[in-house]
Amino acid sequence: MPHSTYFAERMGHATIEPQGEFEAGSFQSFTLTYTAGYFGIDDTGSIKVVHRFASDMGRPQFSDPGGWNFTTVEASNGAVLEVQYDGKRNIRPWDKTLFIRVVRGFLREGDRIVIRFGDRRQGSPGIRVQTFNEPAFEFRVLVDAFATYNYTELPKQPRISVVAGPPATYHAALPTLRRVGEAFRLGFKGVDRWGNPSHRVDGTFTLVPSVPVRGLPESITLRQGQYACILDGLAVAAPGELVVRVRDGRGADVCRSNPLQIVARAELLPFWGDLHGQSEETIGTNPARDLIEFARDRAFLDVMSHQGNDFQITTPFWNELNALTREYNEDGRFIIFPGYEWSGNTGLGGDRNVMFMEEGRQIHRSSHALLDDLSDVATDCNSARDLFDALKGEDCVVFAHIGGRYADITMAHDVRLERAVEVHSDWGTFEWLVEDAFNQGYRVGILANSDGHKGRHGASHPGASLFGAYGGLSCILATELTRKGIFAALRKRHHYATSGCRMFLETGLQFDGDAELFADDPNLGPTTTTPVRQAMMGDILASRARKARFRVRAVGSAPIERVEIRNRLQTLETFRPYARADLGRRIRVIWEGSEYRGRGRQTIWDGGCRLEGNGFERVSPINFWNLDRRLEQVGPSELKWSALTTGCFGGFDAWLDDANAGTLRIDTALVKAELKVADIGLDDRVFDAGGIKRRIRVFRMPDENPHHHVDIEREVTLVDHHDNAFYVCLVQEDGNLAWSSPIYVVGR
Repeated sequence: MPHSTYFAERMGHATIEPQGEFEAGSFQSFTLTYTAGYFGIDDTGSIKVVHRFASDMGRPQFSDPGGWNFTTVEASNGAVLEVQYDGKRNIRPWDKTLFIRVVRGFLREGDRIVIRFGDRRQGSPGIRVQTFNEPAFEFRVLVDAFATYNYTELPKQPRISVVAGPPATYHAALPTLRRVGEAFRLGFKGVDRWGNPSHRVDGTFTLVPSVPVRGLPESITLRQGQYACILDGLAVAAPGELVVRVRDGRGADVCRSNPLQIVARAELLPFWGDLHGQSEETIGTNPARDLIEFARDRAFLDVMSHQGNDFQITTPFWNELNALTREYNEDGRFIIFPGYEWSGNTGLGGDRNVMFMEEGRQIHRSSHALLDDLSDVATDCNSARDLFDALKGEDCVVFAHIGGRYADITMAHDVRLERAVEVHSDWGTFEWLVEDAFNQGYRVGILANSDGHKGRHGASHPGASLFGAYGGLSCILATELTRKGIFAALRKRHHYATSGCRMFLETGLQFDGDAELFADDPNLGPTTTTPVRQAMMGDILASRARKARFRVRAVGSAPIERVEIRNRLQTLETFRPYARADLGRRIRVIWEGSEYRGRGRQTIWDGGCRLEGNGFERVSPINFWNLDRRLEQVGPSELKWSALTTGCFGGFDAWLDDANAGTLRIDTALVKAELKVADIGLDDRVFDAGGIKRRIRVFRMPDENPHHHVDIEREVTLVDHHDNAFYVCLVQEDGNLAWSSPIYVVGR
């Protein structure tokens, strides 16, 4: 939605000093000078300096000259100015607003308003630059010269370049399963402390595989300006498990890849995708082309889809997106689908994601709320029911999403199209959406994606904003890396979800006699069946049996903390790969959950704990993504933290001086708890705080957990009165989660 274009060239100009490149997350001081144009600014007129919704640049403050982000504003002619900052005072995506109104006096041509973001003259360290890359970060200036509240954008906007910092960690990515002799690739990159792939890596790294790899060099070299390295055409000649360790020039390990399973035979292969992200043309950051290349070349994805908010997608941009997906889609290497996020109001069904098999399809928007061109408004679908009606006959898939708005699948759902729900994204974790589906009798698969706004598709660090979680990934089990192969897998729910890790996961159900495997969901109508004795995640079956055997096989990218085996809403068993006898001096404290389903779901867990009669030898944070929110040890027996959750979880591990002595006292606004250390054991001690699974859990773990592998089989009982839905939720020690899509056995 454009602002006024009336005589923009007469509204003045603005400059920013200094200019150039600035490290993401660093503290800087910028002076923005607005010089009034021909019209000046009338009494009670104003200007706005606006930033994108996605930006997590420090919030300007005006009261503490020595504090972070201290900002001053003054007029060169002495006019009195009113200054306010509001995160929602302009049209999205430019909604973060520094508002400056002339309340006594006026400006003539040539008069200036000088804004010092991060004014250091009285001791402030400066303003914190946003934590993610943006080559053209704008301080966009809007002018209300006539005191009408009708703003004009300046023709030329001040801008700087935000770039990655030096590498703080390194990452190596492999696929999770390939056949003997089958080609695969290894991706390697250095990442700064805010999750940006760094162009400042300069060195040679030794590659140490756990088994021989054909085509793998002994070392790789990255030079300044190189963001990542991809080694193609690798292969392993025998079954086994491959892990690649990467060592620096001194021989020290810098990272370990996720495990790759090499098998003699496999009908389906896992392909990793992020099916939901946005670019600067809607509410994200950096152009759509950059987003695609990041996903392919820096996040090492196999599959992606751009999913912009529909009410911001202009017809020219829709055409551009279709051209980009056609250009970048490449069978066997990288699959990208055209699509969009249907962003309906919550009361009309909430967010859905639409992916088409082919380009050139009609976009059915939820509204034209931010679009001037109404020539195709008749194609809008304002409610989710209308959307499903309009998509009848389309070669597309839909999945339900929780963003600012949440998908209300109890109000609208189409089993023909909506085959999955998104359980995790940058917005948090939403297992309640899966539970909604079960309660409605739907048979859906489980996906996780990022809905990233910061240009890091497939490796979506949440930064320092209110996003509570690292973006998720979906592992799609397909016959081939083509659009046809991926769509077939999505329609059969042959996929699992993670909160960002690349875990190998396999679930199956084994019957003693024949069961009937449905070719499609029988809720759609008559369908064919095939007699089988085993099933995989996503399958729908009928069986007369009362018992079956449920198998879970997983290989984590980090040690596995627990596996929850579930049938619909019931947890049948919580399996841990270690026993009570293995427990040691390590306790784990977890906070999790959300306030409610909508936008205000953030839950603040700021607080601390004291260990009376004992001490902390050391502590390690879990899922502290925002570096501004920290876990600190303030004494031998006391911790303080600042944390939030949005359905996801965070917390810490603490290794105690004494395994059993003393009392742990936890003090937060929502939970105040006291428990004896000797009473902390294998099972969770749970302290509820209302909301949606909002609580603190405390339990004990081994001092060291070596268990990356889980292979378990359990006899399960089939119920009669509703569908069975057997699936697992796995928790890795590093804070990552994984969910299998359910295996459905139709109730008799």
